[in-house]
Amino acid sequence: MSRDLLILIAPGFPDAKLSSDRLYYCPHCNVIEGLLATFPELRDKVDVLRVPFPRPRPTVIERIGEDNQGLPVLIFGDAATAPDDAKAYGETRFINDPKRIPQLLAERHGIPFSH
Repeated sequence: MSRDLLILIAPGFPDAKLSSDRLYYCPHCNVIEGLLATFPELRDKVDVLRVPFPRPRPTVIERIGEDNQGLPVLIFGDAATAPDDAKAYGETRFINDPKRIPQLLAERHGIPFSH
């Protein structure tokens, strides 16, 4: 069984649509980055991949398809253990709801979670 995989947008990226002289971050991905910083043991339980901001995102496309490039995303290492609300791309199951990902990290990997 392979491990769950978190894919996040690497922070500190330029966005020409907003300003060419500033760096930005994805607020939804930053919540997950905060979890990884607060609970470093997660890094021993979940693989983390950070990808550049611009689309297309080939690394994401090859795993969950072109229509699912929105991040963050949690891809389940074992599709059989994916929750009922997981989306599917072929045999791959994933969640890309930024509110649901912290809940699932808590449930699956034993970190505290308060609603």
